[in-house]
This record gives sequence, C-alpha cells and structure tokens, in this order.
Amino acid sequence: MKKFIKEFKDFAVKGNAVDLAVAVIIGGAFGKIVSSLVADIIMPPLGLLLGGVNFSDWQWIIKSASADQAASVINIGIFLQNILDFLIIALAVFFMVKGLVMLKRQVINENKSPSPNIPSAPTKEQELLTEIRDLLKNKVN
Repeated sequence: MKKFIKEFKDFAVKGNAVDLAVAVIIGGAFGKIVSSLVADIIMPPLGLLLGGVNFSDWQWIIKSASADQAASVINIGIFLQNILDFLIIALAVFFMVKGLVMLKRQVINENKSPSPNIPSAPTKEQELLTEIRDLLKNKVN
C-alpha cells in the first residue's frame, strides 16, 4: 500500500499531470464562455437575420406527447449551437497553438549562437592536389 501511495504521489506532483489538470480546468471555463458567446451573443442576431428564428427552440418532433409519455424530439437548434461552440473553440485552440509554435521558434532562433566561420579540414582529394601542385612547382624551379 505504501508503494502505491508513493507512486501516486510521484505521478500527481509531476509537471505534466499538474499542467494537464490546469489545462482541463481552464478549458472547461473557456468552453462555458464560448457557449455563452454562441447562445447569448451570436445566435440571437443570426436568428433575427433569418426571420426571427429562435435556434434553441428549433426542434423536430418525432412523436407528440401523450398523457403518460413525454414528446420525442430532436433538438436541431441546440445541436447547431454546439457545432458553432466547437468551431469557435477549435479556432481559438488553433491560433493559440500556432502562436506557441511561433514563439518557440523565435526563442530557439534567439538562443542559437552563430557559429564562427571556421574552415573545414581539407578533403583527401584537396590534400593530394596540393601535394601535386607543390611537387610541380618545385620541379619547374
């Protein structure tokens, strides 16, 4: 049991687990903000532009309600709001990741130290050509 507790403690305080927990919490809060943005700000004017349609009431009734049973409906408007929520969240995450990648590239480029222009060692072929040139020069003189 002590080994289990130690392993769990090691896992729980690792940086990745804590980062993941923070990301889930922030993501949940961000999802609520985006849902409110879509339902309360974007959809009402969009419904007005489309002739006063209230998207949250947009339903397809499969079976009407009876005395002992509730109606069976497909909530098309809520589904459309959820699709719009997803698209906005996906777009925001895309821009965030794109920004982080650009920032990471910039940091990597700033940390690269310029390498001095040290000539590389001559190849075997260059050494042989140099020797031949020197021999010919000495033979001519």
